[in-house]
Amino acid sequence: MNGWQTLWFILVGVLFSGYAILDGFDLGVGALHLMVREDRERRIFLNAIGPIWDGNEVWLVTGGGALFAAFPEAYATVFSGFYLAFVLLLLCLIFRAVAIEFRGKRPMRWWRQAWDLSFSLSSVVSSLLLGVALGSIAWGIPLGADHEFAGGFFDLLKPYPLLLGLTTLALFTMHGSIYLALKTEGPLQDKLKRWARDAVVAFVLLYAVTTLATLLFVPHMLATIQAHPALFLVPLASLLAIANIPRSLSRGREAQAFVSSCAALLSLMALFGIGMYPDIVFSSPLPANSLDIANASSSTTTLKIMALMAAIGMPLVLSYTAGIYWVFRGKVKLDSHSY
Repeated sequence: MNGWQTLWFILVGVLFSGYAILDGFDLGVGALHLMVREDRERRIFLNAIGPIWDGNEVWLVTGGGALFAAFPEAYATVFSGFYLAFVLLLLCLIFRAVAIEFRGKRPMRWWRQAWDLSFSLSSVVSSLLLGVALGSIAWGIPLGADHEFAGGFFDLLKPYPLLLGLTTLALFTMHGSIYLALKTEGPLQDKLKRWARDAVVAFVLLYAVTTLATLLFVPHMLATIQAHPALFLVPLASLLAIANIPRSLSRGREAQAFVSSCAALLSLMALFGIGMYPDIVFSSPLPANSLDIANASSSTTTLKIMALMAAIGMPLVLSYTAGIYWVFRGKVKLDSHSY
């Protein structure tokens, strides 16, 4: 292993963390979409994410591209082994996008209800699949000596990955409800604050169960923290961020609650990365067949060229993202141009 491989392990993690933070609340909004009955409230939900959802999903594409270029062996194994799951995820993301754009094209009630169902169901399934994928990678998947996936689709549906899928859904739902509370006002905002507090409770309970299951059944995820006790600050930061969410909401500080939710997501993704390092895909039951940052990486020259390109491109991407969020800041207002 060398420093360039570690750097790109971190950078790929940053890209996927950016996706989790930004598209996480989009998926959470979708999960909550059918919980409101009035057409006006559903339109507010859609318009809260309407100007930014497609830009948020770019982070997933960029993260996948960086994984392909920096660690092609891991990319090939993961995308071939999880092929059916990723196709289903792609279909869900497509139907989410189509639902957002098509819902307002016709005034008929059945038309809008059909796309509402598509938007919400696709968001829920996408959240579950993302969590199951992370859980499968942490739990371990059967890899042969050639690092090829040696199992089938149902090998991914073990209790631990399914538990992580439910935890991810609860996390995104909490994140989405906080974002909506930030973007709304009046009685709808009050209702969303209550939902956010309930979502925090649901997430904390699932997070506690997932942590216990990790301690008992996935001990290799704790090895790095045990070797470097200072890294215990990461889960501690996550707990403090989560605890600050209901506190901020009760004081009417929705922006602070949203920042805390983003910090919780970032620290949880960092905790996952710390647990996996230096592995990218853990092999079970034969850990010797695992893909790590050494045996899965591109050449050092490739990683250096990629780092130069990232140094040029990332500031532009971040500036553009910040600009979009600044332009569309404030509460959602419905007008003739709204969804």
